[in-house]
Amino acid sequence: MKKIHLDALSAKYNISEYKALYAKIIALLQDNKIKPVKASGTNGKSPALYKEYWIIEEKQDMSSYLNELNYALVPSISTDYYRAHISQYLEDRPWVLLLNDYLKQGNFMTQMSENERSFDIWHREKFLKQEQGKKILKRCGLETGVLNYYRTTEPVAYYCATRQTPQKLLVIENKDTFYSMRRCLMGSQPLRSASGKNRTDSALRTICGEPVGTLIYGAGKGIIAAFSDLELSGEPYMTAPENTVLYFGDLDYEGIGIYEHFAAEYGEQYDIAVFKNAYVQMLAKAKCIGIDCLPRTKEGQNRKLDHVFFSQFSQAQQDNIKEILECGRYIPQEILNIEDMQSTDVQYKE
Repeated sequence: MKKIHLDALSAKYNISEYKALYAKIIALLQDNKIKPVKASGTNGKSPALYKEYWIIEEKQDMSSYLNELNYALVPSISTDYYRAHISQYLEDRPWVLLLNDYLKQGNFMTQMSENERSFDIWHREKFLKQEQGKKILKRCGLETGVLNYYRTTEPVAYYCATRQTPQKLLVIENKDTFYSMRRCLMGSQPLRSASGKNRTDSALRTICGEPVGTLIYGAGKGIIAAFSDLELSGEPYMTAPENTVLYFGDLDYEGIGIYEHFAAEYGEQYDIAVFKNAYVQMLAKAKCIGIDCLPRTKEGQNRKLDHVFFSQFSQAQQDNIKEILECGRYIPQEILNIEDMQSTDVQYKE
């Protein structure tokens, strides 16, 4: 109930003469439309009126809405929640009826994207993504699978050097490294060995001495979601079961965690491993620089690792990586430049 002041009641009914106002207040009291707020006290006039009143809201007849819930909605919509929360049904009703009409038509044979299905039902492309849409589905007792839609992710950005299989696909965490490695595969600059001599064209498709057929830009954690749609956003050769997927990211807790999450998510579907040659080169360059010259680890990183990453390195290399991390330092991918990527000579001393 809402409170209203005597002066506001006078203004609402446009009554300035006190006797007329008194008569109106008495009529409202008798009709049970208001009741006095006794704690507000009287106005000191004769006859006296209270200074404030409660407005009594009329109870709405809900029988027609209950009948609608009981008999008008399709059986796949559960009405239990709304029958127990009829006021919420009044609020959600326009959206529930649109969903009900759509379910009656049975237009679910063709799978659509989430936004397409959302617009098809409610004429709002983001409705399913919004909290209101999620709550209405839950209140109707419907699983999202009933609507036969698929969720979309950012398309995978990649560079294809060859479509032959089997091949090695290299997932790269950061953008600068992706572009430099792409230049390696494109052969935009002559590749040189440690002796300084130009290498042959047959070596143009190697990075850190490893033959690579396709580069995939992972965009950090984005690769976890994006890889689920590789069959849609990539090309058929990419999902060949005989391929190997290599991962290369920053040598810090977050980068290692992304790899472990990625391997856990897709390890049964793909042959996934770290791009060891590049990590070993990172460690070699870091040794030359010295731990104290490496950048400090960013705060807030999850330090719980499953050691799936470490198991792919020698004990000396594992100890080296752990020493760097425990000192609060990390090695960014950008420690390797295009000359490092072109070289096949890794000078790492254990």
